[in-house]
Amino acid sequence: MKQNMPRQKSRAYVYIYIHIYTRGPRESPDRLPSPLPVCIKQRQGEKKVSYYIMGMMAITFLNLIGIPMEIAFVDGTSGLAWEGFNVFSDTLFLIDVALNFRMGIIAEDGEEAILDIKRIRLSYLRTWFIPDVIAAFPIGYILLFADLQYYNEDNPSKTNKMMRILMFVRILSLIRLARVSRLVRFFNEVEKVSNANLEVVRLFFRVLSLFMMIFLLCHWNGCIQYFVPMLEEFPTDCWVRKENLMNASVSVKYSWGVFRALSQMIALSYGSMDAPTNYVEMWIVMVSMVSGCLMYTVLVANATTMIANTDPAAKEYKNKMSRLEHYMSFMKLPPELQLRINNYYQARYGGKWFQEKDVMHTVSSALKEQIMMVMCSRLLRKVPMFQNREENFINSVLLKLEYEVFLEGDSIVREDVPGDRMFFIDHGQVLMETDSYDRELCDGDFFGETCVLTKGKHRATVKALTDCQCFSLSCDDFKEVLLCFPDISKDIEQLVQLNSEGEPV
Repeated sequence: MKQNMPRQKSRAYVYIYIHIYTRGPRESPDRLPSPLPVCIKQRQGEKKVSYYIMGMMAITFLNLIGIPMEIAFVDGTSGLAWEGFNVFSDTLFLIDVALNFRMGIIAEDGEEAILDIKRIRLSYLRTWFIPDVIAAFPIGYILLFADLQYYNEDNPSKTNKMMRILMFVRILSLIRLARVSRLVRFFNEVEKVSNANLEVVRLFFRVLSLFMMIFLLCHWNGCIQYFVPMLEEFPTDCWVRKENLMNASVSVKYSWGVFRALSQMIALSYGSMDAPTNYVEMWIVMVSMVSGCLMYTVLVANATTMIANTDPAAKEYKNKMSRLEHYMSFMKLPPELQLRINNYYQARYGGKWFQEKDVMHTVSSALKEQIMMVMCSRLLRKVPMFQNREENFINSVLLKLEYEVFLEGDSIVREDVPGDRMFFIDHGQVLMETDSYDRELCDGDFFGETCVLTKGKHRATVKALTDCQCFSLSCDDFKEVLLCFPDISKDIEQLVQLNSEGEPV
């Protein structure tokens, strides 16, 4: 087993739920079993895992908001509801730590799901166990017990002692802010469990997580703005006294704290008319400014990455065009030719770089036939020699078609020049010119049908009147198809002989 940290995936949660909890540890396999016999249970397990992870994410986010506010603003009077929430959260995080010893993981070097209990425990102990235990330390239980002792104590000296203990415990509860790492991991799990295959969905989760982290940074900074003067018992020159906030409500104090934090982070002002009055406030201001710079850096970097990854085909097209520009400059091509080359790439790819052949090679033969059927079937059906033919023959011909683009003014074929292809016009207009007549062809028309059978000479010149998108069928590919359909081959040969006196292109 590798020593590096494994990447947890939601799929393994589901398999652990199905195969280990239902079969017991002795029967648990080391490798991922086939999910087909239990597909219904798997879907139910996926829903439960999704609800669990999203619930834990919400609880974690509420903790990261509430814990700093409790320490900075509540003054030891948080109330029974908040104390109950703290106890509930600590209990839930302790349970989560225990569950991680039985949740499957997937190794970095492949798609193997590790379901062996011993390997899971060893991996968790080596990676996230210590941070999770620190973040799940049950401070809520200690605070609840200390509060009960404080309210039941009548001795003033013991009351003051309990107040100091409560303050120390509340400061100690800052270790629960380590749950921010758990929040990031929960975000990754939500993205995986939700089957986020669409780029839009993945982008949504990335933007949401980014803004949540920025909000937490501003929130924590705002709480620190008030918490530090409180530790100094509010000196006479502190900003809290200057703004007359000693007896203000929690919402007013929090609003002023966040205002000062944002003012310092975006470097507009100190949040008030005065400069820092002591070195503690000076350090708070400097830390706020540095955190603001980091926030800007992270925001700009993530925004740039998201924009670049939103449309990878357009990014690849720009890279190709940049290299093409360097090549044309190096070869010292004439400006008119450079313009036509740029126009060709724009007409051919439309600002998106991809290769049809690469796409077709990655899909199954059945899907390939369906794709070509949608794109080109109507074009073949208009050609007399392809009309009323069996479906297998049409599908075989479709798989041989090649996509081509011609710019306005291009000569697609020339008269008295041997040809080895026929063309189907998908979109655009062409002009067929002979000594005796001129004729325009447009969407759905075809030309060169005799040359694809005989490799004879073209009897007309065909020029593109507009940018044309065509499909071509070569003579060699067509003959290869006809070898598999001898009856159709004989019919087409007879058709060519009957039309030999006509005016084929």
